[in-house]
Amino acid sequence: MIDVIVAGSGPTGLMLAGELRLHGVRVLVVDKEAEPTKQSRAQGLHARSVEVMDQRGLLERFLPLGRKFTVGGFFAGLGTSWPEGLDTAHNYVLAIPQEVTERLLTEHAVEAGAEIRRGCELVGLSQDEDGVTVELADRGEDGAAAGGERTRLRARYVVGCDGGRSTVRKLLGVGFPGEPSRVETLLGVMEVGAPAETVAKVVAEVRRTQLRFGLAPMPDGPYRVVVPAEGVTEDRTATPTLEEFKQQLRAHAGTDFGVHSPRWLSRFGDATRLAGRYRVDRVLLAGDAAHIHPPTGGQGLNLGVQDAFNLGWKLAAEINGWAPEGLLDSYHEERHPVAAEVLDNTRAQIQLMSTEPGPRAVRRLLAELMEFENVNHHLIEKITGIAIRYDFGEGHELLGRRMRDVALKRGRLYGLMHAGRGLLLDRTGRLSVAGWVDRVDHVVDVSEELDVPAVLLRPDGHVAWVGDDQQELLDTLPKWFGAPVG
Repeated sequence: MIDVIVAGSGPTGLMLAGELRLHGVRVLVVDKEAEPTKQSRAQGLHARSVEVMDQRGLLERFLPLGRKFTVGGFFAGLGTSWPEGLDTAHNYVLAIPQEVTERLLTEHAVEAGAEIRRGCELVGLSQDEDGVTVELADRGEDGAAAGGERTRLRARYVVGCDGGRSTVRKLLGVGFPGEPSRVETLLGVMEVGAPAETVAKVVAEVRRTQLRFGLAPMPDGPYRVVVPAEGVTEDRTATPTLEEFKQQLRAHAGTDFGVHSPRWLSRFGDATRLAGRYRVDRVLLAGDAAHIHPPTGGQGLNLGVQDAFNLGWKLAAEINGWAPEGLLDSYHEERHPVAAEVLDNTRAQIQLMSTEPGPRAVRRLLAELMEFENVNHHLIEKITGIAIRYDFGEGHELLGRRMRDVALKRGRLYGLMHAGRGLLLDRTGRLSVAGWVDRVDHVVDVSEELDVPAVLLRPDGHVAWVGDDQQELLDTLPKWFGAPVG
């Protein structure tokens, strides 16, 4: 029996596969597409996702292939500057195409021992108290489901990371309440015939009133083109045509810029939906299968990767037999509210980008407020994910927050977290994790950037305990790391 079948080989599914393999969990990733997507709808990693890659020793793969940005405008295009002093060692956005992110995460998952099976669609599932039976159908070269017998496999758990139209979610019967799209935007990559200076001048003029518009040159020559659609398409799977782009470019800019030779064309709406449950017994949901929202602020890919980072060690603990009661359920309890907040802030951003007089007046007011550093700071912390604090109850201000990377005498904190284990950073040298050494590393070291005696970190880097009392530590360890051994 396979330990976990992951449906979907996007960033969320691939990140989850890598996390599970750190703990020896047997993982099969299935994806209905025969080849990885060439569409890079997402264009970057925010600070928290950069931290996630750093915590697993992956960041050095990403940095040479991306560009660091510290510019304003990530919240609804507002804000003239990037705030200083964010609580992170990675105070930037790493611009990197989704296609590259998926390739790097695929390499990591495969190196760690995950199996990835493409052209293989999950079309059915049923579960009992011992596991999940899934039905898989091969797909032909044309993308249609092939005939013949379906393959049936058994797994202890299944995780649906199969996007906003998730088959897994539908098979589970999990509700996906929210709001349908009211506006639609066309997105594609294509060649542009007009001179670069002309493009830049016209785009600047159009964006004075229409923020869902842009033509941005890419490093390898073509442009990334964004333009409002004429209306909301009934068939959300229908690919737009180049002629649609030309018509809408002319409608908004008075010219189609001579666009031609598209590499790919797509559309997206502003629907917001959130799954009622992230877990139904042995089947879980993550990424867009659990939540969809407008791409404003570039949060979608990042939210999914962080779902996987939260879920991976918990599901592995359950499979490996040491998870305390309720640990796997804490995935929903922690991540569902985070997604709800993202849905709210993307709704707000879409309203602020409207061309209607009322929203434009609110936008002007918020633009004034964002000149205050603390307002700019607060909103960018929302976008980047570093403000997240899980509810661990009363306690120190660090409790429930992720720990930023800090310098130690023996290196850096994140350099000690590559194996995905818990970590006790002990400045006193008097504490012990005896009984949990198979799950928690004990590091006795000091840091000028940390002013507390000791912190206990979960494998995802969130602070589970702060203090210097051994008995308090012994009371906390079972909550996150199960019963002691021996």
